[in-house]
Amino acid sequence: MGAAAELDAAGITGCALRRDYAVSRALHARHGRTYYLATRVLPPARRPAVHALYGFARWVDDLVDEPAPGRTPERTAGLLDGVERDLGLALAGGNARSPQVRALADTARRHAIPGEYFTAFMASMRADLTVTDYADYAELSGYMYGSAAVIGLQVLPVLGTVVPRSEAEPRAAALGVAFQLTNFLRDVAEDLDRDRVYLPADVLARHGVDRELLRSCRRRRGQDRRVRGALAELVDLNRAVYREAEPGCAMLSPVARPCVETALRLYRGILDRIEEADFDVWSRRHRVPRVHRARVAAPALARALAARARTG
Repeated sequence: MGAAAELDAAGITGCALRRDYAVSRALHARHGRTYYLATRVLPPARRPAVHALYGFARWVDDLVDEPAPGRTPERTAGLLDGVERDLGLALAGGNARSPQVRALADTARRHAIPGEYFTAFMASMRADLTVTDYADYAELSGYMYGSAAVIGLQVLPVLGTVVPRSEAEPRAAALGVAFQLTNFLRDVAEDLDRDRVYLPADVLARHGVDRELLRSCRRRRGQDRRVRGALAELVDLNRAVYREAEPGCAMLSPVARPCVETALRLYRGILDRIEEADFDVWSRRHRVPRVHRARVAAPALARALAARARTG
């Protein structure tokens, strides 16, 4: 089903607003391949909201992580100031300048998503301009609340639940954190190029790892036994967060459940690839192969269609 049919199903009318959603959908399709594939399992009426949430998050993240040549951190901070002003205006019912913000604000109104989640997200994005490492997992968790946990909380009203939402929220937040921890493990080398280390410093120190050793691995594109030990410990931690999040799938509405189960299985599969490579995150960027993604998504789509049929 194409973009126009999804927007029709969601009751999104007006040419300008439909164009705004199309911008976010394109961002999602281009950058969030695993998430985008999982979203295809959702009922069409729920997809535009997920595209809007992901598109906004990706757009802001790219402002920070992929600055234009010559742009200073101070200039990026000014751009974030502008986004926050635009967002505040849009959430209050005003007309924002950016299509990603307009689509996000429309989604927030339709699904009663609290504005505080977007405030927390922006705070974490701003932290990336000045914070380059984290002393321990508790400190990293403060960052991940805004950068990941709130994404799970934003999406939850769109997906719907069969239990009181407050019961499902801790699981949704944990799944956002689990996804981000997987990103941190997969992208150690890329983050180091931006002078950031998202692996807790106390875990690294426990294995005799410091920033210089990480940089050496990056230069050589080769593993070190001490780094391997630290990454193995963090993969175990990441798997524990997935276990914490997984019971939340059963709390979702039946038509949304296969989508989240698909995303969870595919993203957790990246950890399998890291382990199979003996924790080498230096010579390649680990992905779930396309054939495997299709193999996981196909039965999920069948379950989703069956659930839609049962609910009419």
